[in-house]
Amino acid sequence: MSPDSPTEVPVTAPAAAGTSPAWIRVSGDAGAPADLAPLDLRRLVLRLVLGAVGVLAVVGVGSVFAASQLAEREAVNDAAGIADVLAESVVQPVLTEELAQGDPAAVAAFDAIARTRILSDDIVRVKLWSPQGRVVYADEPQLIGQTFPLEEEQLDALRSPSVRAEVSELDRSENVFEQSTDKLLEVYRPVWTPAGTQMLFEIYAAYDPVRERAAELWRGLTGVMLTSLLLLFVLTVPILWRVFTRLRTTQQQREELLVRAMDASAEERRRIAGTLHDGPVQDLVGTSFTVAGAEARAEALGDAALADDLRRSAAAVRSSIGGLRSLLVELYPQGLPAAGLAAALADLAAQASSRGLRVTLDLADGVADGLDSDRQRLVHRIAQECLRNAARHAPTAHVVLALRAEGSSTVLEVSDDGPGFDAAAALAEPADGHFGLRVLGDVAASAGARLDLAAAPGHGTHWRLTIPGGKA
Repeated sequence: MSPDSPTEVPVTAPAAAGTSPAWIRVSGDAGAPADLAPLDLRRLVLRLVLGAVGVLAVVGVGSVFAASQLAEREAVNDAAGIADVLAESVVQPVLTEELAQGDPAAVAAFDAIARTRILSDDIVRVKLWSPQGRVVYADEPQLIGQTFPLEEEQLDALRSPSVRAEVSELDRSENVFEQSTDKLLEVYRPVWTPAGTQMLFEIYAAYDPVRERAAELWRGLTGVMLTSLLLLFVLTVPILWRVFTRLRTTQQQREELLVRAMDASAEERRRIAGTLHDGPVQDLVGTSFTVAGAEARAEALGDAALADDLRRSAAAVRSSIGGLRSLLVELYPQGLPAAGLAAALADLAAQASSRGLRVTLDLADGVADGLDSDRQRLVHRIAQECLRNAARHAPTAHVVLALRAEGSSTVLEVSDDGPGFDAAAALAEPADGHFGLRVLGDVAASAGARLDLAAAPGHGTHWRLTIPGGKA
């Protein structure tokens, strides 16, 4: 179909039986791809600061836990040492058999010693146990004489004489009078009367010193961390600045090289297109006129066979002119506005028809001429690729190529009634023959347009390019 051929009567897109496939956006409305976006130093520094804050938060939480564990371990060790000293220097020298038997006078005498020499702000409870679990003495009188089952750790301390210390959750029945606090440090070790009667000496130390020590350790760790991170930040920023400067310089150089390469390619395409236009195309146009004149003379002389041959030759020459003109537009799209988008689309349709497709053009009046040069090149390229895909995958299909205005936007639709394909799968994992889908999406996105695709096996393929504000 040549540019001078009449546009065919508009028809609707070929409809496939069944439910129409859903539209899938192949490109967004954004501009350049993210990897071509210019470097932003402020964003880079912001990410560095956010990363440092995240690291500080994670390390801070870990340091709180570490400080608590370390302080608790230190407090337990200190309490064990204090209990051992008290047992050796205070408790064991005053133990008597009468106290072991629960004599009230002996208990009262030990109570006086315990309250003056053992109990303090840090040690809040003192107990003496018999190996059978009877409380021989406690600074809480209600516990004296009661029997409770000894824990396995307490029995081990008696069987293998040693000092045992731990953090008590105060959930045992013997701790009914200590449950006003959440936890205490519990320390116990065996002691003996002069006659060798074994008893278990137990103290409960306050847990507040543990919290105070943990806070001190955490403050120390936090100071070290903040100083280290600040120093790291101060040392990193100049390095990042230098790297950023080099990257930006490299990006600028790459962009300059890319522009030069594109300019050189465009110049070479322009030269080839000019050579073709001024040489073979003009020669073919002259030949077309010559053959047409010879056809007219042969028909006037009544030589019908020669006239038919010349008519077919003229048609072949005109078809070659159309093919070369499409090639010229493809080689040097900057000449497309001069040739006209409508004529270029008609040539594309003619080329596709020569490959076996049945192409119907539906070009709304004035829409093609109303596009600026960049948008004309975009429409031409998308239409060209869609027709090529149709010729490759649906060579006998009926294709409708429509261009129309919708509000302030321009819409190009290319639909065929071919076998179709799974669009979602092709976009997610491109197979042979469908890798160009993403390329088309990138082309549309870089021009600020939107490309949608509706395709499914047995439902044909439908492309829709939407160009916002497409007027020149």
